[in-house]
Parts: sequence; structure tokens; C-alpha cells
Amino acid sequence: MRRYLAEFLSDPRVVQLPRLIWLPILHGIVLRTRPAKSAAKYASIWTAEGSPLAVHTARQAALLREMCAGARVAYGMRYGEPSIREGLDRLAGCEPLVAIPLYPQYSVSTTASVRDVLPGTVRMIEDFHDHPAYVAALAANVGRHWQAHGRAEKLVMSFHGLPKRSVARGAPYETQCRATAALLASALQLGSQDYQVTFQSRFGAAEWLQPYTEPTLIELARSGAKRVDVVCPGFVCDCLETLEEIGIEAKRAFLAAGGREFHALPCLNESAEWIAALAAIAGVS
Repeated sequence: MRRYLAEFLSDPRVVQLPRLIWLPILHGIVLRTRPAKSAAKYASIWTAEGSPLAVHTARQAALLREMCAGARVAYGMRYGEPSIREGLDRLAGCEPLVAIPLYPQYSVSTTASVRDVLPGTVRMIEDFHDHPAYVAALAANVGRHWQAHGRAEKLVMSFHGLPKRSVARGAPYETQCRATAALLASALQLGSQDYQVTFQSRFGAAEWLQPYTEPTLIELARSGAKRVDVVCPGFVCDCLETLEEIGIEAKRAFLAAGGREFHALPCLNESAEWIAALAAIAGVS
């Protein structure tokens, strides 16, 4: 965990502070305290097969390979293993190569960080926040859950947060998140009063995109909402941010504030609509 966090938090795309200021803080404070806390969170969602993110990503790659007969497919993690470099090595000799960072909305701290480690000859899909197949896959996923479990009066669409200063510098991330939310709401035939966009995963003391997810859920409960449904359209695989932060921590906060029923909807994972969307986004369907 310490090695992973050191790689992740050393990336200047992720923490955009002067290195002379940040690196002593990272190695002197953060890496002495955060690994144990993060390990406990991961332990709460770990499966017999390992990390949910790694398991779902591997399955998605295998299903995409089956769907696109004749196309070679490999995957890699930006941090940790298997690395993007290892994924590229498995595709040696393939041309042309297309890389799809599995971040639907473009961000410097995610998408651009992937570009940093890709050869210039690889064509990278910058984002797919408004791709019709992606939006249709999201809508089908929500619809399945509602058909099986009914629906709440309010659908909270929670996206990963970013520091506000990143948006002030012209990053399109917030605009793309809200565009995805509007398209999903339209596909589900929701009015503006039926859903709310929020942002999660705040880190550090800086102001991040708002409204924040957990305080919003607490306020909904205190205002009389008995059930909420939460979907995370910015994550294509269930992972720590969806399973622990939303499924455990946010649920606990909502129920403690007076809510009675909390539904954390699954991510796209291995849904047939999402695998077809991946093929369409890659241009191999």
C-alpha cells in the first residue's frame, strides 16, 4: 500500500503543488500515516479474487476481446500492476493501437496522466462523457436496479471531485460531469427535481467541487428523505470509491441522519451494454 500510494501521490498531475513543498510532506507525514488507513478501507471491500477494480477491469478486457473477434485487447493500471507498459508489451506488433483511459470525463489528474506514459504513436481517446453508447449503458444499469428494487424520489449522481483551482484553470471536467448527468437524466426521463449532481473523494484542505456528496446525503435525510439511490457515472468499475466511500461510509452517514433506505447502485462493470459501448468507443464494433 505504501509503495502504491508513493507512486500515485508522487505524480505531479495528481498533486499539483511545488515538488519542494509536497515531497517532504508526502514522505514525512502522508506515507507514515495514510497507508494503514487506506489498507483498512481496502480490507473492507476485498474479495476472494482480490481487488474489485482489478477483477472487473480484467473481466471487461476479456469480454471486449471476445466481442471484437480479431482485435487484440490488453489492459494496464496507471499505478500499480499490471502497468500500462506491461499492457503495451502484450500488444507488441499491433498497429494501430488505441488506448482508452477508463475515465469518462477528462481530467488532467487522470486522463492526462495516462497520456504522459503512452508512446506518441498510440491514439488515445480523450473522453467519452457524452458518447451515446456510454449514456445508454448507464441508463440500462439504473433501469435494471429500479426494476428489481423500485426507485427513490431522488437519484444522486456522485462524481469524483477535483480541487476548484483545477477547474479555474480551464479544465473541462466539471462541465463534462454535468453534461453526463443531464444526458443520463434525459435518458431516464427525469426532471431537474428528480436528481442531484454531487462530488466525492475530497482530499486535503483545499476547496473542491461542490456540492459534496456526503453532506448532501445528510441534508437529504434531515429534510425528510427516507430513501436515496446513488449512482457513480464517473466510475466504470466498482472500486474503493464506490464500494467503501459510497456503499459503506455515505450509507452510514445517511442512515445516521435519519434516512431509512440507501441504495448504492453498481457500476457498469461487466454489463453487456457497457462492453458493447467500449467496442463502439474504441471504434471496433
